Amino acid sequence: MLSDSSLDMNSRLVNHRSTYRALISRFVKAGFIDEAVETFDKMINSECRVFSIDYNRFIGVLVKHSRFDLAVHYYDAMIPQGFSLISFTYSRFISALCKVKNFGLIGRLLEDMDKLGSVPDIWAYNIYLNLLCQEKEIDAALGIFQSMVQNGREPDIATYTILVSGLSRVGRFEAALEFWNAMVENGMHPDDKACRTLVLGLCDNGFVDLAYEIMAGVMKGGIKLNTPVFNTLIHGFCKQGQIEKAMTLKTYMTKNGCNPDLVTYNIVLHYYCDQLMLKEAEKLMELMEGNGIEPDQYSYNQFLKGLCKANRLDKAYLLLDVMGARGLLDVVSYNTVIKKLCNGQNTRRAFKLFEEMGLKGIAPDVVTFTILVEALFKEGNSNIAMKLLDQMTGMGLFPDLVLCTTLIDHLCKTAKIDRACSLFKEMVEKGIMPDVISYNALINGLCKTSRINQALLLYEDMHKGGQPGPDEVTFKLIIGGLLQNKQLSLACRIWDQMMEKGKLGEGGLTDMHFVFQVALVSGGCLLSVDSSDMVQGKFALWSPSGLLVLGKWAYAKLAAADW
Repeated sequence: MLSDSSLDMNSRLVNHRSTYRALISRFVKAGFIDEAVETFDKMINSECRVFSIDYNRFIGVLVKHSRFDLAVHYYDAMIPQGFSLISFTYSRFISALCKVKNFGLIGRLLEDMDKLGSVPDIWAYNIYLNLLCQEKEIDAALGIFQSMVQNGREPDIATYTILVSGLSRVGRFEAALEFWNAMVENGMHPDDKACRTLVLGLCDNGFVDLAYEIMAGVMKGGIKLNTPVFNTLIHGFCKQGQIEKAMTLKTYMTKNGCNPDLVTYNIVLHYYCDQLMLKEAEKLMELMEGNGIEPDQYSYNQFLKGLCKANRLDKAYLLLDVMGARGLLDVVSYNTVIKKLCNGQNTRRAFKLFEEMGLKGIAPDVVTFTILVEALFKEGNSNIAMKLLDQMTGMGLFPDLVLCTTLIDHLCKTAKIDRACSLFKEMVEKGIMPDVISYNALINGLCKTSRINQALLLYEDMHKGGQPGPDEVTFKLIIGGLLQNKQLSLACRIWDQMMEKGKLGEGGLTDMHFVFQVALVSGGCLLSVDSSDMVQGKFALWSPSGLLVLGKWAYAKLAAADW
């Protein structure tokens, strides 16, 4: 039996622990997490007894406030004491770590739970599965799913939806359908999100008929599909040119109490305008208004694009007036007509429309300037084009990749190579990744001005990770530049690289063209070689400048020539 003094000490310690807990709670509620940490440290270092629940509660607080380093610190401290987190705290910890994608720590916690015979809650599993699918770590997600089932945690409809979506996004439709069927067989009724997820994945990858068959089965099971699911199917049929099926589906959804919305009409309208079915498009817009759905800015811009594509500029101008009266004009509307005018070599009218934009308070964008600048360069009006560029930069706009490439090409053609190089560098610094056309434009300018070493640096840069890589035009420019500068040995090596990469396409550098250029520059002849040299890929070309060692591809082409 405990003495009175022992009871008093125990009572004081309990009260002491209660005081610490109360203080920590107050600090947490007030948002003073650092003070709560300091108090928790005092508590665990005091004489009062600390329980597993104290660690669980406090680690939960730290996780909620994303103080993961401290959460790991206290987690490591509690384990040697024989304490462990409960399933709920583990689940909170794992879910929070998903937000910061800390896969290493998540894996460690799952291993620790497995050792304890503990299993995360279903919502924690679903959050982790969703992250893995978003990161396209599909095999890892499937492994977690198997582990979940083996540990006795039954998947719910969210689990199946996540996996169906993830598998569909990476084109693994057989596996996606297996999970879909498993969901149905387990008595779960797919919700709208699950239906749209599968339909979207299948339609985006061209399996529209299969998506329709699956949804037909869903509807036979008494499940009503919502408008977004029907819209996805209709869009899929339109993309494949199956407008009859799209319209049949639109009629079906109306009969079954699922009315088409603005998106539905715009999907069909886009198809009509793209296929120049302008009468049908006009009737559809009238039908929209008759059904109480006002065509929006997108609707009118689609119709405007259709008119321009059909060379109906007279009606396009009238439509601009209608859109202006309804307050639906935007920069896209003007860009559409300006582009059509420029493509038809009617830059003056395009420029007038550009000026009209300013009068109506519609600011031009990078696309507007790109269209006009390209047209002006083609017509030889470079002075006006450069003034437009000054206006553009004055508005705080920087050229996009298309316009930068156009400018680099123009600067190179007008012998302003240093400005072209500066623009290329500035483009990269601003995070605009050059494509192969940009590289080729600058390489061409450098080669034509005999700056072959700079061109070679760009060529080497194209081989780095994340860069577009040279195409047949690049090889033609580099090899031509090297031959022009009589760097025959290097030209032959580049030729070998081209052949190894299979970049000899139509319109590229032909075999004979290369041979004749080498013969012309070198004025030389081929030396005979023995079989051992051929096996080693070593061949020689004698030229006035000396003996050149060629690769086997270059030699094969030269050997075939009639010298």
